Amino acid sequence: MKILFVINPKSGKTEENNLEDLIEKQAEISGFEYELYHMHGGNFIKEISKKIYSYKPQIVAAAGGDGTINLLAALLENTKTALLIIPNGSANGMAKELNIKNIPSAIKLIEDGVYKSIDLLRINNRVCIHLADVGLNARIVKRFEDDPKRGLAIYAKHMLAEIFLVKKYRFLIKCGKDEYIRKAVSLTFANASKYGTGAVINPTGIIDDGKMELIIIKPFPTIKWFGIAWKMFSKTLETSEYVEVIQCTKAHITSKTSTTLQVDGEIIGKVKTIDAEILHKALTIIVPAGN
Repeated sequence: MKILFVINPKSGKTEENNLEDLIEKQAEISGFEYELYHMHGGNFIKEISKKIYSYKPQIVAAAGGDGTINLLAALLENTKTALLIIPNGSANGMAKELNIKNIPSAIKLIEDGVYKSIDLLRINNRVCIHLADVGLNARIVKRFEDDPKRGLAIYAKHMLAEIFLVKKYRFLIKCGKDEYIRKAVSLTFANASKYGTGAVINPTGIIDDGKMELIIIKPFPTIKWFGIAWKMFSKTLETSEYVEVIQCTKAHITSKTSTTLQVDGEIIGKVKTIDAEILHKALTIIVPAGN
């Protein structure tokens, strides 16, 4: 078996040499061949595509954050090559979703993990493996992206700053024959269930059911924020009077004003129109047994 390890040195805090030592040791145990690709510069998509084509690995392992995972998921969509997620980012939302706790346990999945076909989302022609949204959280992500520092404490700082500047949007949502007009501070397109912080935005989310959830956070008094946050961490957000969940396979959303769109933790830019659809079982990943 051949494995291509794609390492983003700008993600996380783990030393590359330590990661490479773990890979070498696992290769000795499992008996696989491997090559390393370091994302130091250049056209990542083109270079990694060439490497996959020439090396023909059975597994591509992504060592980085959710942005790195997103890049590899897009390249491996509807192929027979499996994706292994090695959590080495600031939040590691998709790794948390799959109960991949750390780098050593992720690498060990080469030996004892199971293969699973999961859904992807396509948001404005961009693949999304985890979560995308517009509004409140996207604005927090934008602040976080512009900050040279990383970590959950920095994310929390920007979240607290944004709470007192919450903007309201008016969305026209079309899902098949159904239409909804909603005022909201946030609209999430969910394949998965939780953010990298552990906050559960989509308690009923299943990553291979062929459906996505639109989670609408309606305008709320600032004093209610901590109650909403508590429901997120207690996995009961859908019980909030300020939350509505719409399940569908395809959606077209328009906003009266431009709003920031983020996909898997990466800022795409400001948009007024969003097209989203589910891509059923479009990606094979390696997960811990029992997932």
